[in-house]
Amino acid sequence: MRVEKVDFVSFLTQDIARAKHFYAEVLGLPIETEGENDMELRAGQVTLDIFDPSSIGQPFAPSPAGLALRVPDVDAARAELESQGVVFDGETIETDVCKQAWFKDPDGNSLMLHRRFDA
Repeated sequence: MRVEKVDFVSFLTQDIARAKHFYAEVLGLPIETEGENDMELRAGQVTLDIFDPSSIGQPFAPSPAGLALRVPDVDAARAELESQGVVFDGETIETDVCKQAWFKDPDGNSLMLHRRFDA
């Protein structure tokens, strides 16, 4: 098998309108496609698929694994999101290689603002 690229990453939602507001308006991700029960947004080089699993009789579960969103300045991005009501999970973390700040979308899916020091 030869993987060419990642086509998309999925997060589940229980409310597509609420998810649209969060991802398109709060985070500012451009919408690529939009349907009644799903939408795809551009998150840098990756497409983020937001999908309501109840539309096909599947259960909902938030993703605890997280999606790291690379930003130029973690502190500035965090302050911007906090001003829009986003609550972060603890303090910003600084490791030997990066700075990161964790938060969740309205469905409990984990997201992170991230910046490598060598990038």
